[in-house]
Amino acid sequence: MELNLKNPLIFFDLETTGTDTIHDRIVEISYLKVYPNGKEEVKTKRINPEIPIPPSASAIHGIYDDDIKDCPTFKQIAKSLAVQMEGADLAGFNSSRFDIPLLAEEFLRAGVDIDFSKRKMIDVQIIFHKKEQRTLEAAYRFYCDKELTDAHSAEADTFATYEVLKAQLDKYSDLENDIEKLASEFSFFNDNVDLAGRIIRNEHGVEVFNFGKHKGKSVAEVLKQEPSFYAWMMDADFPLNTKQVLTKIKLREMQK
Repeated sequence: MELNLKNPLIFFDLETTGTDTIHDRIVEISYLKVYPNGKEEVKTKRINPEIPIPPSASAIHGIYDDDIKDCPTFKQIAKSLAVQMEGADLAGFNSSRFDIPLLAEEFLRAGVDIDFSKRKMIDVQIIFHKKEQRTLEAAYRFYCDKELTDAHSAEADTFATYEVLKAQLDKYSDLENDIEKLASEFSFFNDNVDLAGRIIRNEHGVEVFNFGKHKGKSVAEVLKQEPSFYAWMMDADFPLNTKQVLTKIKLREMQK
């Protein structure tokens, strides 16, 4: 089944220095841009993360410090990458929990503020986990009847993710070929307000904290009753995107 698109959809995958969305950096990004008319464009860029790549990470993706020492930094490509992503929705495998939060951090560090809340975001892994509970290799085997070679290569993983989503649409009759519904109904376990899911919307649409002593409590009420909690979060080791969202809520409440 081909995708029913209103906007371009970018499938992307990151290879990184590790799995910490706050402190780790991108060493490679590969993306496949699918247009509503079916046209496809693929690009892969290696990036100098400006920090050493741990041997444990290199052992997974095969990229070493010497391989990227002469590559551009993310800051150097951020604006051109943002232009490529302009007006496009996003899709990936485990992208909601890892790739998109890490990408957002890189953009914010580079001084490029992309409002991801305006993009529809599809996480093929979450659709898969809600349906079958497997890894990308198993998903590729299950849905496409193929073996995934070059796993943990950004380009191979990107194309595999694209094929899996199309196969999922073929397999499940209740999975509508509509990007908005795939993004809103199948690509998140929670209704995230920030990309990392530290702040979510409850069943009443109220923004609540999703961690710690205030888990489940209204963000607006906590900021009103305990103003120091805002200062603590801004000084603590939270993602820049989470702090940005928290500040927007605080400013909105102050204007009421």
